[in-house]
Amino acid sequence: MCTLNWTWNPPQNISSSCNLEYSSDIVINDVPQDRREWSKSLFRVTDAFLDEEMGFKVRSECKRDNSSEPSPWVETSLQPKGIPGTAAVDLSCVWHNLEYMVCMWHAGENASSDTNYTLLYWFDGLKNPEKCSNYSIDQGIFGCIFNLTFPKVTNTYPAISILIRGDSEEIRPVCASKNPTTLVKPATPSQVTLSKINDKIHLKWSESETFPKGCLVYEIKCRNGDSDTGRIIPSEENSVSISGIDPNSKYIFKVKAKPKPDCYSSEFYSDWSEEKSIGEKKDSTIYLVLIITIPFIVAVSTIILLVYLKRLKILILPPIPDPREILKRMFGEQNEDSQSSAKDDSMNTYDRLIIEEEIHSLVLTEASESTNSEKENK
Repeated sequence: MCTLNWTWNPPQNISSSCNLEYSSDIVINDVPQDRREWSKSLFRVTDAFLDEEMGFKVRSECKRDNSSEPSPWVETSLQPKGIPGTAAVDLSCVWHNLEYMVCMWHAGENASSDTNYTLLYWFDGLKNPEKCSNYSIDQGIFGCIFNLTFPKVTNTYPAISILIRGDSEEIRPVCASKNPTTLVKPATPSQVTLSKINDKIHLKWSESETFPKGCLVYEIKCRNGDSDTGRIIPSEENSVSISGIDPNSKYIFKVKAKPKPDCYSSEFYSDWSEEKSIGEKKDSTIYLVLIITIPFIVAVSTIILLVYLKRLKILILPPIPDPREILKRMFGEQNEDSQSSAKDDSMNTYDRLIIEEEIHSLVLTEASESTNSEKENK
């Protein structure tokens, strides 16, 4: 699957003394891609590019002496099937924890919205191509997951051929060959434990059961609880000890794994593990509040105490009155009483005069009115 076997026949009328060799080249859209220099083989196996026009050319040369010249190129081509722009694009695959592979792609720009794609895969060791059955579509991104495992004792992994085709002949198929060692992504480290002994912190996590021993390296991110940045600590083991710690600080750790270059060519890291912390972080806010409130409380308490002591002093030790002031107030009050009495008498006399005048005037007025009335009657 996804491979082409190019074959050709030798030229005619070649002498037996001729050391005949062949050179071939792959051409994609009239652009040379992979020229193979001289070989005696009469065939060549290449990957298939089904979504583009693929050409092949070959020539021969008799290597009898240095004066020989190669023959002209003999060419042939393979035309793609389906409508241009309907093939799946942006194919990417990740081999998770040496257990399963996840491949994702987008639909071609000319493919209809209801286009369904089928993924098939094959590698050396499978009798027939396998069809992926666990599909998903999320926001226009197609995906499929299939199990992929090899014996743990193997040191080499065969290339994986992936074919994505549509549910109709109008959809152009596409092939890709993937080197699985470049697609490896380890699982997230688990069972992370922390312990502190004396002035060291010991960090440990579980080893992967799917990777060969010593085929993973790790990065530990350590940060102090007071800062947002941290330092990276590399490790080739599933544990690390960190010294020079502050016993009064809080430390936060997380771990991620990466395939070792000696075993795999992948650049994928695992996801970070869940953060683990040890120690207690001092809350600077509490200290700031205490620094502000304690002087304030002391000042208020001092003021209240002073006022209270002043009143207490007055109650316990009242001031001794001045005799001169007492006599002065006594004679002053008597003078004021006599003056007020005189004023009251004068006021009473004046009031009586006013009342008499008012009464007298009323009497005179009434007499005047009666006299006038008598005169009028007369």
